[in-house]
Amino acid sequence: MRAGELYLASDPEVRADYVRAQRLVRAVNATAIEDPAGRRPLLLDLLGSVGEGTDVLPPLRADYGANVHLGARVFVNYGAVLIDTRDIVVGDEVLIGPNVQLLTADHPLDAALRRGGWESGRPITIGAGAWLGGGAIVLPGVTIGEDAVVGAGAVVVRDLPGGVVAVGNPARVVRERADA
Repeated sequence: MRAGELYLASDPEVRADYVRAQRLVRAVNATAIEDPAGRRPLLLDLLGSVGEGTDVLPPLRADYGANVHLGARVFVNYGAVLIDTRDIVVGDEVLIGPNVQLLTADHPLDAALRRGGWESGRPITIGAGAWLGGGAIVLPGVTIGEDAVVGAGAVVVRDLPGGVVAVGNPARVVRERADA
């Protein structure tokens, strides 16, 4: 799975990792919004890495958690969905709006393989200082450059360079940021 090869989500080892993560997701989601210090140890257990000063507001959804790496001073707003069959790497000082979805899971185009339960994934990377507006969706294999801004509701299907503003479905660059 972590190598990007086809795998079965029903594999006992994969399933055990998923079940462990779901217990921790429930614990994170049971924390009070105003208690980031109480939530932090749970996030450290759930996620692959969490930088200093980073907070994730509940509710949160994640498949495995261990493949999520959040830099320092990252803010993840309510309702994030982190489908992390592969690495999700978020740089320092990234803002993630409410209901953002980072989706690394992928499925074969071959219908017989899909029916057989086979899956794969491709990593997502978000550069330092980026801002993903509320409801944005980032698809498997995408890299978003440093200081990029992704508009609310955008669907990012391909890489975005740093210092740009991208909006729409599919997301397209509408301008470069003057301050980038």
